[in-house]
This record gives sequence, structure tokens and C-alpha cells, in this order.
Amino acid sequence: MIRLGRLALAAALAPLLIAADKPVLVPDISAREIQIRYSFTGTQLLLFGAILYPGGRVPSRGADIAVVLRGPVQPILVREKQKLAGIWMNADSNRFRSAPSFYAVASSKPLRAMVDERTAAIYELGLDNLQLSPGGGALPDKERRFEAGLLDLRRREGLYAQHDRGVEISGGVLYRATIDIPSQVPVGDYTAETFLIDRGKVVAAATRDIRIDKSGFERFVALAARRHRILYGLAAVLMSLAFGWAAAAAFRRRF
Repeated sequence: MIRLGRLALAAALAPLLIAADKPVLVPDISAREIQIRYSFTGTQLLLFGAILYPGGRVPSRGADIAVVLRGPVQPILVREKQKLAGIWMNADSNRFRSAPSFYAVASSKPLRAMVDERTAAIYELGLDNLQLSPGGGALPDKERRFEAGLLDLRRREGLYAQHDRGVEISGGVLYRATIDIPSQVPVGDYTAETFLIDRGKVVAAATRDIRIDKSGFERFVALAARRHRILYGLAAVLMSLAFGWAAAAAFRRRF
């Protein structure tokens, strides 16, 4: 029985002993929760941490770091406009089943110099490696065209970003990166992923969770719109009519 107990203890400790031979990431973030109020104009999120090497020995050839901040996945319909008879109209569309609502990646050097295409695709490192899951049924050329359009649109909105030298590593141990959060950022649960990359391979990874949500009157309006859609719609129509009537009355009184 004693022998069996020792074997069971050795089996339980084996993963820890093996992990001790590999570097470990100890990440943190400047805020675990971001509140969006009426005066919210955007903010910056600091991702930082340390690399713990076995025995405290920092290798002469330092490893690289990539951090990814990813928002909730959502389906999206992308429409393509064309000018027909002098009028801009929706001419074509394509649906994506799982596009991240927000995606930002920062790395200590350009990603193409850190990992190969296969590794980048597995971990979705870089905008060109996002798995957007097209709806299917479209020709490959069309899917690529709409993927490029979606990436360009969300880049211009500040919802997608890639910073090839956005991570600073000090002494081969401490790292830090800053991610810009735009004012129109979607609410939801976010994940901050940190990857330690050595010789083209991901040797350690760690994740932290972040919550972005509305607060105050904005939260009340958002919850009302989601939970009481009919009443919210009627209230919006009545408010529009009231403001229109008030503006017309003021205009008549003045003139």
C-alpha cells in the first residue's frame, strides 16, 4: 500500500516536475474591468509580466513575446457597395460565423520573423491569420475579397490592430505592452493572451480575463434595449416625436 501511495504521488507530481524544466510566464494587466460611461473616449490597457526561467538562468539568446487582446466572437454580415446609375447600393454580401469583435496583437519583433506560417495560423497570431469562418457557399476569390474588406474596415475603426514592435522586454525577463482601447469598443468578456516564443516555437502561454461593460445610464439603456425590445422601441419613437414637436413649436414661436 505504501509503495502504491508513493507511485500515485510521483505520478501526480510528474507534470509539475516536467514544467519546472520549462520557462513560465507570470502575466498581469493594468485593469481587470473597464467601465464605459457617457464621457468614455477610449483608454489604454497595459499588459505586463515576467518570464521565469528554470533555475533563474536567463539564456544568452533571449526569447520573444507576443500579446493578443481578443474580444467576444460574433457572426457578422459584410456588405459590398457599388455605384449603380450614380447611386451607391448594396451589390453583394458575405457572412462570417466567428469574427472577433476586437483583436489587437503586439510583439517584440515582426511576427513573420518570430514564427512560421503554421505556428502563426495555429495560435492566430496576426491579422492575416484570424480564423473568421466564412459562411460557405462563396468562391475562394470572393471570400478573400470580403475578408480583406472586413480587416480593413475594422482597422479603420480601431477595432483591429497589429503592432510589430509593440512589446518591450527588459533584461530578458520583464515585458510590457500597451493596447489602445477605442471609444466604440464592444462590451463583453475579453482575453489577454501572452505567448513566449523561442526559435519559432511557442514554449509558454498564459491568459488573463478582462471585462468591458457599460455603467450608469448607458448600462440602463443597453439593458432596456436587450430585455424589453418592444417597450424600448416604442419609447424611442415617442421621444423622437416629442423632440420633433418641441423643435417645431420653438421654430413657430420664434418666427
